[in-house]
Amino acid sequence: MTPPTDTQTPYYRLDPDTVIRAIESTGLLCDGRLLALNSYENRVYQVGIEDALPLVAKFYRPGRWTDDAILEEHAFSAEIADAEVPLVPPMAVGGATLHHHEGFRFALFERRGGHAPELDQKDTRLWLGRFLGRLHAVGAVRGFRHRPALTPQRFGHESIATILGGDWLPGHLAQAFESLAADLMTSVEAAWQRAGDLETIRLHGDCHPGNILWRDGPFFVDMDDCQSGPAVQDLWMLLSGERDEMSAQFKDILDGYREFHHFPLSQLGLIEALRTLRMLHHAAWLARRWEDPAFPIAFPWFGEPRYWEDLVLGLREQLGAMQEPALELPYF
Repeated sequence: MTPPTDTQTPYYRLDPDTVIRAIESTGLLCDGRLLALNSYENRVYQVGIEDALPLVAKFYRPGRWTDDAILEEHAFSAEIADAEVPLVPPMAVGGATLHHHEGFRFALFERRGGHAPELDQKDTRLWLGRFLGRLHAVGAVRGFRHRPALTPQRFGHESIATILGGDWLPGHLAQAFESLAADLMTSVEAAWQRAGDLETIRLHGDCHPGNILWRDGPFFVDMDDCQSGPAVQDLWMLLSGERDEMSAQFKDILDGYREFHHFPLSQLGLIEALRTLRMLHHAAWLARRWEDPAFPIAFPWFGEPRYWEDLVLGLREQLGAMQEPALELPYF
């Protein structure tokens, strides 16, 4: 039998003994306790350490990022932490934050507990706005050299090409999806043009509530998707509900945000375009990772016609949403 490759199953060699050997290669001594944490893009473990608190070890997916891109993520995290913005940065162990062992790259983090923010509370939204304004003030200081940018090409056209290039779509939806995708990208690119001379900064990039924990206030986890893009990308995923509800929520967030950083109101017109790109990108991400055995187990519905029917329906609704005027904020 031909052994699996790192492209097909990139973590097939990452067993518990390898994880422990990797951690101990940094000079730390493990106590044998190992707990796999919920993560699919990377592999993340809570690791017991002799005579010390447990640590969290993140093993980066082979082939996804270059060392330079990972180190740039670490440097950005350190800048944010140095500015006293609550965040869990990678630890420097033996003078390094990125470690190599048996073909794997990994980083170590302090273990921090917390719960999801209560986004239905106005005070929480104000606090998160201040939090993100401080982070973006750091992000605007300089640009990335090795991290990618959030663009219609990367999140939209490339995602569509991945979906259409594989045997994913049921036969009765293939033509409809291709036609819909073309219309969606026309609307996305029109939204980008209406935003004018788009200011981009370094972002968290994947700022959904699951990547914000609350413990006497908010703190960030998982900067793995940090990238360049419009500031609104880190704000819109905190919104929910009907249009008027989102308007009120966004105003609260901006009330806090603007205490620390300016926000271009022209970016409000990108919210539904960014939501559309995220939906396309997520579907393409599942397709690209399908050979990883963890994905069919975790997302068994991905190959079912119902998933694609629901996605097409949701994208049609997005096409309509992108034709509506930009979100209006009271008192702005």
